[in-house]
Amino acid sequence: MASVFSTPADLPASIPALVMRAAHLHEGRTALEDAGQCVRYDQLPERMLEISRALMAVGINKGDRVALWAANSIDWVLLALGLQAAGAILVPLNTRMKGHEAADIVARSGARLAFVQEHFLGNDYPAMLAAVRPQSLERMVVIGTAPGAGDQTLSAFLEAGSSVTLDQAQARAAAVRSEDLSDLLFTSGTTGKPKGVMYTHGQSLRAFNEYVRIIGLVPGDRYLIVNPFFHSFGYKAGWLTCLLGGATILPLAMFDADEIFQCVAQQRITILPGPPTLYLSMLDHPRLATADLSSLRVAITGASTIPPVLIKRMREELGFELVTTAYGLTECGGLATICDPQDSAQTIASTSGKPIPGTELAILDAQGHGVPPGEQGEICLRGFHVMPGYFNNPEATSESIDAEGWLHTGDVGSLDAQGNLRITGRLKDMFIVGGFNCYPAEIEACLSEHPAIAQVAVLGVADPRMGEVGCACVVLRQGSELNEAELIAWSRERMANYKVPRKVVFYSALPVNASNKVDKLQLSAQLSA
Repeated sequence: MASVFSTPADLPASIPALVMRAAHLHEGRTALEDAGQCVRYDQLPERMLEISRALMAVGINKGDRVALWAANSIDWVLLALGLQAAGAILVPLNTRMKGHEAADIVARSGARLAFVQEHFLGNDYPAMLAAVRPQSLERMVVIGTAPGAGDQTLSAFLEAGSSVTLDQAQARAAAVRSEDLSDLLFTSGTTGKPKGVMYTHGQSLRAFNEYVRIIGLVPGDRYLIVNPFFHSFGYKAGWLTCLLGGATILPLAMFDADEIFQCVAQQRITILPGPPTLYLSMLDHPRLATADLSSLRVAITGASTIPPVLIKRMREELGFELVTTAYGLTECGGLATICDPQDSAQTIASTSGKPIPGTELAILDAQGHGVPPGEQGEICLRGFHVMPGYFNNPEATSESIDAEGWLHTGDVGSLDAQGNLRITGRLKDMFIVGGFNCYPAEIEACLSEHPAIAQVAVLGVADPRMGEVGCACVVLRQGSELNEAELIAWSRERMANYKVPRKVVFYSALPVNASNKVDKLQLSAQLSA
């Protein structure tokens, strides 16, 4: 059985209610596993409510915001579930942030309490936040052995929960409704300060129940989650998906190809989601020929451009039975469209599939009118999974969601004859060469077909004659050779002249952000310098 809940009406009302249901449905199965520590599904409610009781003891009420600044771990999942069961709203913080960036989100979300990891990636997170601590933050609980610059350790915080009874915590959890906010995820902030996306329990459960069904997740699957939990790919398409389907959550704190090979072999991983960079790193790794990847069954990725040859190699060289791609953004909970796993490699590579049930998809021109199949326009979404709005920002909400309920994504794309979404790029990433609009993703898709190219990112750069021209940032496959003149000549035979990159820069690896996606802001800064 791929999905426990066959219709939206069958779904639990909230994430805490899902935990209670899963404890009975999957009793005896392992829910969480990491570094020898295991938590069974039937143990989850007690572990969740232990955290709820401590939060209630210090006065956290329904609707309060609680921040979580930590790397992927068992504690991350338990803390998130515990605060949601207390009726609070989860505010995840990006582990790549500096103190002032984290403090800004803590302040603007009005978080009263923050769970903060002691150390990660050489950073002392409590000290970074303490230096710029907002007055609204009443308590900083440190996930670690010493409070340091925080107020107390997690173990000391949990001890105080004994003043709240289990019955009181259960009653609070049972009172959480489908329409209550479950989380406040802040967008990346590439244009101004990050905006807090409000999202409800019911929206997440309905969308990712569909995800469970489509990818064919079954109880007992072992799901390695490298994608960071502060992002919807690691949180909702990660551990929440596992709870919906009865899979085992195996968190990995950071991307490391050697560790991934080891985890897959030793932990018998069956599902491995990630951005294309994850699979490219595996395919290019010297251990590939000797690694035991026989347990792998399902891969889920997402990006505007994925070479069809990558899908083929993932099946043939990494051994995945099922490979699919999906599209979404934080404002719609992280999932809007997904490919049918039975689609061809070409369809899975070149499109992001069709809308999930309950979702409308339209490609609109600048005047808000629909365009015919094959023509490009802005990708707009409407349905149950569109956010209620941005937190304390009605102006930004009205700019993103129009009067007819369409969410304007800022992404450019088209629909093929079968209704599959093809993403061309971001409106803001478009550059103009001699009066012609150029969309990076479209050019990247073509360049990715070159047999010597492992990965490519295209940006517009200033040019004194043309205003802007395309620059291709290229990583070559191991053992391949290619120079700038050869790639430009190859491109001229395959795309319109204005799309042909005028510059090519070769990299050993492209810079990536915390979600392991290519960081075009950093690339742009490097090229400008």
